[in-house]
Amino acid sequence: MTRLTRCFEKLRSQKRVALIPFITAGDPSPNLIVPLMHTLVNFGADIIELGVPFSDPMADGPIIQRANERALAAGTHLPIILENIALFRQQNSTTPVVLMGYLNPIEIMGYETFLTAAAQVGVDGLLTVDLPPEEAHEMLESLKKHAIDPIFLLSPTTTIERIKCIAAQARGYLYYISLKGVTGSADLDIQAVADKLNLIRQCTNLPIGVGFGIKNAQTAAQVARFSDGVVVGSALVSLIESTPPENLLQEVGNFLKGLRQAMDQF
Repeated sequence: MTRLTRCFEKLRSQKRVALIPFITAGDPSPNLIVPLMHTLVNFGADIIELGVPFSDPMADGPIIQRANERALAAGTHLPIILENIALFRQQNSTTPVVLMGYLNPIEIMGYETFLTAAAQVGVDGLLTVDLPPEEAHEMLESLKKHAIDPIFLLSPTTTIERIKCIAAQARGYLYYISLKGVTGSADLDIQAVADKLNLIRQCTNLPIGVGFGIKNAQTAAQVARFSDGVVVGSALVSLIESTPPENLLQEVGNFLKGLRQAMDQF
């Protein structure tokens, strides 16, 4: 049983929903990766999604694109991220860590080299935005060997047939993109999201995390009523962008605390 599975089972037994914050690793500095991760956990995160910076993040909106640029300019790359996860694991052996990003940095490092290192430092899941399940056979085999869960995306336009195909290959949880478009865009139609999750649940028993469009505590609480996880990305990355480094951990902690409190009251 992986850390992700244990996490969702524990939360289910407590009748709670996973709070899953996303940050771009290395934004604003690689030196803040570990302090930010610990702050997220201390203020309510159940799972951490770490974005791997890439020069062409095509699925992301301007907020996360700028975060990628800042992280790359600060010298962040995949081996540095793995080193920092190892440092995080020296004090935290229970919180699942999911790497989210694009295939190019992994291909540069090499599938097997990357996955061996990722497993050694305690990575629990991998979401590769531009690797569809139909083309993921080699990656899936390697992930299974290293006990790292493959996380896949579903969207408002995903058909039932494709949901079944994706769910059959995914482990850990499914990530439902609640909006059409890139990260940080538009506003949520809460009822439409709830209806789509009901449809997805007919095809799989995997937990479902909902991301895109969750901008504040109110939206997080609404989504928590019918999902297994609430993913908060652009709003948090925007906060990191606008906050002076000396206040960063405090402001991030306050933001997470507000989300957690709102979600626990649903």
